[in-house]
Amino acid sequence: MKTDLQLKSDVTSELAWDPSISATAVGVMVKDGIVTLSGHLTTFAEKHAVERAVRRVAGVRGLALDLDVKLASEHKRNDTEIADAAVTALRWHSWVPEDHITVEVEDGWVTLRGEVDWHYQLASAEQAIRPLVGVRGLTNSISVKRHTSERDVSSQITAALIRHAQQEAKNIHIQISDGAATLVGDVHSLSEHDAVIAAAAATRGVSRVVDRLSVRT
Repeated sequence: MKTDLQLKSDVTSELAWDPSISATAVGVMVKDGIVTLSGHLTTFAEKHAVERAVRRVAGVRGLALDLDVKLASEHKRNDTEIADAAVTALRWHSWVPEDHITVEVEDGWVTLRGEVDWHYQLASAEQAIRPLVGVRGLTNSISVKRHTSERDVSSQITAALIRHAQQEAKNIHIQISDGAATLVGDVHSLSEHDAVIAAAAATRGVSRVVDRLSVRT
């Protein structure tokens, strides 16, 4: 088990190693394995890159993001320009059924609405928007259609967990309600936590995942 000091050093090194991140703009605090990040970033894409970097570090039990996006002058766009770019990005992404999704932009904050067949389509729509110039934040309100019974969805998630995270499957309890999959239990690391969440999210009929997993050390 890493000490908080060791974990802070590893997180700081990982941020400095990633060329897409301005590490000096990010403050790092660690307490009881929970990493808190603070600071001002110039793009929304960089904020996401920071989160991904920290999640790669072994020993992280939790993550709190106190980061805000203050666009550099060359990155500022009006809402109409951002909306046009967002619609085009969705249209050009082969995994996104763009005719099922609407885009709203207010003060640089993008909201996606609509209904798709699969969670990966929902995630792909978000990925298409995240790197666009001028975006300050993103709310993904896209829902996933229900195709199977709740029992079938639960069985599919359990089978996926056994395939993808065998050690963790027996420690996780799954509850399905109105397309939401609630996962309760323990995992060994934040990376295993993310693998379990991804396996559940990829299951047909799951519109969202309610994360009640604990990372034990």
